[in-house]
Amino acid sequence: QVQLVESGGGSVQAGGSLRLSCAASGYVYGIHCMAWFRQAPGKEREGVAALDLHGGASYTDSVKGRFTISQDSAKNLYLQMNSLEPEDTAMYYCAASPHALTHGGWRLPPEGDFNYWGQGTQVTVSA
Repeated sequence: QVQLVESGGGSVQAGGSLRLSCAASGYVYGIHCMAWFRQAPGKEREGVAALDLHGGASYTDSVKGRFTISQDSAKNLYLQMNSLEPEDTAMYYCAASPHALTHGGWRLPPEGDFNYWGQGTQVTVSA
């Protein structure tokens, strides 16, 4: 089993930055892909960024050039979010999978590909 706990959310003005963290615990050695998803009120959950253990980061088009996904050796996951826009307002979730999923960064895996989920952290961006 893997446990994921997100932190780092908050309220910022448009143009500001936030760094989300996801602390992984449990059988982290079995993780081969981690990702960030988000869900805005009244909308479906969508993939934001994903990263395979041996590299290969993928992003949804709306965040390319603004967000950066990264991971440390302890399998903790991060999302650096710059130039935030009101449209980025959402609950952000961390997810993990025992499989490599991004195909070297060519694929943004859907939520059905992930086995483990955190509880989420809220990001609010005001105009």
